[in-house]
Amino acid sequence: MNTIGLHPQYKPRDSARSYKGIAVVVVLHLLLGYALVTGTARTALELVKKPLQAVLVEDIIIPPPPPPPPPKEIVKTQQPTKSDAPPPPFVPPPDVAPAATSTAPAITAVATPPAAAPAIAPPPVVATAPAGPVHTDIKVACPTQVAPEMPRKALQDGTQGVVKAQALIRNGVVVEVSILSGPKVFHQAVRAAMLQYKCQSGGSDVLATQEFSFKVEE
Repeated sequence: MNTIGLHPQYKPRDSARSYKGIAVVVVLHLLLGYALVTGTARTALELVKKPLQAVLVEDIIIPPPPPPPPPKEIVKTQQPTKSDAPPPPFVPPPDVAPAATSTAPAITAVATPPAAAPAIAPPPVVATAPAGPVHTDIKVACPTQVAPEMPRKALQDGTQGVVKAQALIRNGVVVEVSILSGPKVFHQAVRAAMLQYKCQSGGSDVLATQEFSFKVEE
């Protein structure tokens, strides 16, 4: 009995590919031989032998620019304008009744002013002098009188004389006594006596003059 083995089918190699690989190897050998002859390979080896310097390039960090300054606040003062003012309140016009038209002619009366009365000038004012005291007799003005006493000094010295005095009478009372003449020793006695007179009251002041005679009896 014949046995058949399970083998994969055999595929012959591609001759074209093998030829291409042989050609590439030959070309590489030729280039290598040329380089050795001309010294190109030695130069390449020296370049390879040189130490490689590693340069570290640091990233330069550029700081961000500073923030811009805040804008200045500009406060604008708003000036009041005419448009901002509130409108005036509406006031309705008053109801005016239409005037009645009359066909009758208007009669205007002209009043005649009365005649002006003549001006009467006031009477002239007569300036009167102020009334002064009235001069009269002392016996009439003052019916009740008191005799003056003889001063003791005049008796001791034996002084005699006549004293003239004037009395001012107001409302029946002697208010003032003026000595016009005479020895001085008798002045106080005369003044004290005349101030005790009872006189008549009148409407105005009265001046009365009187003389007193002083004698020393032996």
